[in-house]
Amino acid sequence: MIYTFRIVSDEVDNFRREISIDSDATFLELRNAICDSVGYDKGQMNSFFLCDDNWEKETEITLEDMDVDSDNDVCLMEETPIIDLIEEQGQRLIFVFDYMTDRCFFMELKKIDPMQHLLDPVVSVSRGNAPAQFIDLDNFESEIDAKAAKAAEDIDYSDDLPTDDLYNDEDLEGLSDDTDIFG
Repeated sequence: MIYTFRIVSDEVDNFRREISIDSDATFLELRNAICDSVGYDKGQMNSFFLCDDNWEKETEITLEDMDVDSDNDVCLMEETPIIDLIEEQGQRLIFVFDYMTDRCFFMELKKIDPMQHLLDPVVSVSRGNAPAQFIDLDNFESEIDAKAAKAAEDIDYSDDLPTDDLYNDEDLEGLSDDTDIFG
């Protein structure tokens, strides 16, 4: 069976890869195909995360066992066939390629071809340049700060402010400055 995954980035608008791979291949083979398709160094730590429909991380499939106690299941890429964890079209995954900044690709299983098999993964769509694998942390922090400042500017707080008609004069009659309204 062949799985075709679509891969996109929230950093680069026109970036897209589609990789077809045999369902019996391991997550390590999928990881290597992704890294080869974007020119990333395969000597770096990465992880896949199975996600729910809202992109919330669930099961982790990691390159190496870090012996960290976790509430979530952890699988090793080298030992885990893709078909063991992914069975239906539309399944979402995150591929974290930069652990220092939690930068990632968003993936979705777009197509299942049950009558075919592949020996090696195939990149069927390659559009745009991938984001740089490594970034300067100082630049990254300043970009995050700038995005946060822009987001704060865009928030309309006027809906949260009390209006003048919230209280009327009759509600306040008989109260003096020393009246304890909380009783």
